[in-house]
Amino acid sequence: MCGVFGIRSVERDVARIAYFGLFALQHRGQESAGIAVSDDGRLTALRDMGLVTQVFDEQKLRGLRGQLAIGHTRYSTTGSTHWANAQPIVQHGRARTVALGHNGNLTNAADLRAELAAEGLRLRSSSDTEVIAALVAGGEAPLEDAVAAAMTRLDGAYSVVALSEGKLVAFRDPHGFRPLCLGRLGDDWVVASETCALDLVGAEHEREIQPGELVVVDEAGPHALQAVPPATEGALCIFEFFYLARPDSRLAGVEVHGARVRMGERLAEESPVDADLVLPIPDSGTPAAIGFARATGIPFSEGLIKNRYVGRTFIEPDQGLREQGIRLKFNPLAEVAGKRVVAVDDSIVRGNTTRQIVAMLFDAGAAEVHVRVSSPPIIAPCFYGIDFAAEDELVAAARTVEEVRERIGATSLAYISLEGLQAATRRPASALCRACLTRDYPTRVPVELKLSKRRFEPSPA
Repeated sequence: MCGVFGIRSVERDVARIAYFGLFALQHRGQESAGIAVSDDGRLTALRDMGLVTQVFDEQKLRGLRGQLAIGHTRYSTTGSTHWANAQPIVQHGRARTVALGHNGNLTNAADLRAELAAEGLRLRSSSDTEVIAALVAGGEAPLEDAVAAAMTRLDGAYSVVALSEGKLVAFRDPHGFRPLCLGRLGDDWVVASETCALDLVGAEHEREIQPGELVVVDEAGPHALQAVPPATEGALCIFEFFYLARPDSRLAGVEVHGARVRMGERLAEESPVDADLVLPIPDSGTPAAIGFARATGIPFSEGLIKNRYVGRTFIEPDQGLREQGIRLKFNPLAEVAGKRVVAVDDSIVRGNTTRQIVAMLFDAGAAEVHVRVSSPPIIAPCFYGIDFAAEDELVAAARTVEEVRERIGATSLAYISLEGLQAATRRPASALCRACLTRDYPTRVPVELKLSKRRFEPSPA
């Protein structure tokens, strides 16, 4: 998760463009937002807790002047939800000052923090992002070489935007776990987590930033360097395809909405059911529900009305907030009374949303509630930027499909097959990370599973 955005332009209001870019990426993080600008090499950053609209107003944007800007929306996977971990962070090092925003999760952050501490560097935050910034800021080689050297020391997932020395920098881990793309806005250059952010600011999508690639944008335009060799096989997160990414984005050339519709069609083929209505669990379940209804001929209905002023409950930072968000978020229509309904969702992670929605539908008078899921069971922790780093949080990790059905209270439950999901993405299995569905990780992960979200927080006195 997390959204990153960057732009270089001499004539445009770069902070305002970054602000709009973050609007398009708000779905990737709701805890904090920030923008950093470079004005003739001088860095200024403004970041705070809350949504983009809560952090920035007209007066604040007017104060962010420069030729380069980066922006960030945060969803925490390392480090708790407080201001010190908001991004972009500004790091002052021996060689340079760096403003940096990061999407991903380092699997060797503990080792790197220990190495930096041994060098006498004290980190102020508990996020792994500061580790990346410290390595770049402390590298005494030229900027491009310092970034490349830092990349050789990082393990795990990272898609990064940064500002330093009057340059816009973007780089991606050698597996390409998290998306990062390059766009063109007239004669200016933009980088973003997803193509939907390019669309919003009017930029043309040029290409993906490749795994292991470093792109530096200066007055002459973008310069690309293969800083670290790409992994033999790619590992773009498959979770992006069925949940994380916005449906109007393209991932590795594949339109996300179309992939999700195909998931619903395949789900209908694999797990048909006699029913009166197909309804989505909005919003991320909507394309798959459209595909399911299209394939079966069962009428499609909204069925559940979503309060658009409540964010994504999955990415709330703790369980209590997630459950409160679910109660605020959905309300069933009277149309479901007496009907056999198929409720289509993109995934079941912890099971909280699904259980409460099934209960809501029965309370509204539904005769049967058949749950169909456009991803296979999620059975394993993610170490690459999604906040479920413990199997006991995952409802399907140690339960059969029937046991999950009983837990959520549905009439029936079926998931798409892994093969069906893979076919819907139109990407080969070798190009995607599917570890949360298979327990087959593309990189080494800590044996002790010590990647707790708050592992670098100071101990209570």
